[in-house]
Amino acid sequence: MAAQRYVLKLSCPDRPGIVHAVSGCLLVAEGNILSSAQYGDPDAQRFFMRIEFESPQTLAVLRQALAALGRDLHMEWSVVASSAKMRTLLLVSQFGHCLNDLLFRVQSQHLNIEVPAIVSNHRDFEPLAQSHGIAFHHLPLLKATPEQKAQQEQALLALIEDLQIELVVLARYMQVLSPQLCEALRGRAINIHHGLLPSFKGARPYHQAHERGVKLIGATAHYVTADLDEGPIIEQEVARIDHSMSPQQLVAVGRDLECLALARAIQWQAEHRVLLNGQRTVVFR
Repeated sequence: MAAQRYVLKLSCPDRPGIVHAVSGCLLVAEGNILSSAQYGDPDAQRFFMRIEFESPQTLAVLRQALAALGRDLHMEWSVVASSAKMRTLLLVSQFGHCLNDLLFRVQSQHLNIEVPAIVSNHRDFEPLAQSHGIAFHHLPLLKATPEQKAQQEQALLALIEDLQIELVVLARYMQVLSPQLCEALRGRAINIHHGLLPSFKGARPYHQAHERGVKLIGATAHYVTADLDEGPIIEQEVARIDHSMSPQQLVAVGRDLECLALARAIQWQAEHRVLLNGQRTVVFR
């Protein structure tokens, strides 16, 4: 059988011999390591590793071989085929710059994800979804009562299960997810927000920044948690601005930063380069 490429990522309590044990396990499975990155967090006493390797063994055989090692080392781990595109659900409301950017990157094969569907609480971007041949699901929140919100989130979860979604992206989806939904999507939902938080909360943050004469603006891509816009950070972008720029110019710069930070975070997630480390992340770029 011809060798296939795989990616193994893992984290576990730090101890001597982890690299030896993992590489030995892959050797027994006829694995040839192509690249390897590792990090030991001295504060958390936790070890993180990402290995890209090739092997003639099937994914099922590799998972079986790694299972015993995972138990012995108390590992959180996954192994996937390198060529597999991550099935990704995009959520959007009425700001389409991130959505449009992501769809272009997917279409031009610059982003290793597959987008089977787009979900929105508005219909603004239904034509855009149709132009890309992607199913559009309108899940409105007309009154946004607790009951309606719960029903809408149940419909969203059902869609995630039916489509076998691996990653959910809030591409400027302007709805706060419930703690229950955040927990269900732990480690597989990414959000983007302007990097001015928590200094400028609420509506029109770039206008607030302009009024205060800030010199730097940015954007942050992070995992979704029940703590609004405070999840573990994956990527950030920043730009220097000055007094001559209008609020509208700040908005334009900020939206570019949002697109770039979000696309990078998604790409790293799709390449299995991001590992959770408590309230932080380890990103093997």
